Amino acid sequence: MLRVRCLRGGSRGAEAAHLIGAMLGRAVNGWVQRTLQSTSSAAAAQPQHVVEEEHVTEPVQQECPVCSYNEWDPLEEVIVGRAENAHVPPFTVEVKANTYEKYWPFYQKYGGRSFPADHLKKAVAEIEEMCNILRHEGVVVKRPEPLDWSVEYKTPDFTSSGMYAAMPRDILLVVGNEIIEAPMAWRARFFEYRAYRPLIKEYFRKGAKWTTAPKPTMADDLYDQDYPIRTVEDRHKLAAQGKFVTTEHEPCFDAADFIRAGTDLFVQRSQVTNYMGIEWMRRHLAPTYKVHIISFKDPNPMHIDATFNIIGPGLVLSNPDRPCRQVDMFKKAGWTVVKPPIPLIPDDHPLWMSSKWLSMNVLMLDEKRVMVDANETTIQKMFENLGIKTIKVNIRHANSLGGGFHCWTTDVRRRGTLQSYFH
Repeated sequence: MLRVRCLRGGSRGAEAAHLIGAMLGRAVNGWVQRTLQSTSSAAAAQPQHVVEEEHVTEPVQQECPVCSYNEWDPLEEVIVGRAENAHVPPFTVEVKANTYEKYWPFYQKYGGRSFPADHLKKAVAEIEEMCNILRHEGVVVKRPEPLDWSVEYKTPDFTSSGMYAAMPRDILLVVGNEIIEAPMAWRARFFEYRAYRPLIKEYFRKGAKWTTAPKPTMADDLYDQDYPIRTVEDRHKLAAQGKFVTTEHEPCFDAADFIRAGTDLFVQRSQVTNYMGIEWMRRHLAPTYKVHIISFKDPNPMHIDATFNIIGPGLVLSNPDRPCRQVDMFKKAGWTVVKPPIPLIPDDHPLWMSSKWLSMNVLMLDEKRVMVDANETTIQKMFENLGIKTIKVNIRHANSLGGGFHCWTTDVRRRGTLQSYFH
């Protein structure tokens, strides 16, 4: 309400009347304008509402193509690595700490060069056949880009050449609908992510989450340059003391040091995975997921999946040569711990980057189907006794490059839901 004091008489009265009239005029005009604007806005909003209703008929966005919570739900899509143009990494301290003495002359001779051509050709053919068998089993197969790994590169901290894109399990970890690129510890693998970027961008465009962990500088401070390894006994002693070639200078980890069981992930501190890397993952995945550190009596800890491989809900293969120090907590949780048989691979077969225990490095297609080495008849029998059908494939030459079926793959999509299997 506008309260006005009227002034009577003379010019002052006229001025006052004029002023009051102007004030009233402005008030009325403002009210009219606001009313008109409100009416116009309401009128404008009405057609817009109709347009929004029309858009409802558009196709709903497709389901995210990336979804995997564990190692055993029905496999629908997988990335399989490439052996093409694979190069032997230069013989640096971190490579020396992860290889056995009998193979050091091989690295000194071939470091920075291609793997032996005949062997590589056979490995390529084996992986192609593996892809064909996966497709036959109803799995969609994706492959990284073939790149030239011979190119030398230089950063402010080091110089190296590349290695390969053979082991997607080492660099990519899928947790739910998220793809995590690992900050791997070998200098020869610094640019390995480039082979997978076209695939990851495709998944991202279709709705997947995409995270790249902090890229390490790989400066000299990340490595113990005087890591004192000479024999297997040296390795046992150092590992038992918690001494590794990688320091805590910055976070680093290989994705293959993590194994998934729904809301719980298990990881080991190894030659390529440090506590800073584990802590980064723990914070990143919290609070939905829990990351548990476990350890083993292992002279050369590098990648958990040939030591402790979870193959079903509450079912795990545990390497008898590398016993788990925390095995009781799994048994108390009601898990079944199975010790696989001694591998049958002959002593003279070259395993430049791994051990014979790749026999337990299997890929579960679902709870009742497993991809397993065609030559390992004893572990085939073990699976059959567990009620699991074996899909037999021969990748012996591919094994020499550092991995079994689990290493050569990253499962992109498994048909299942997030659950807790560890209490």
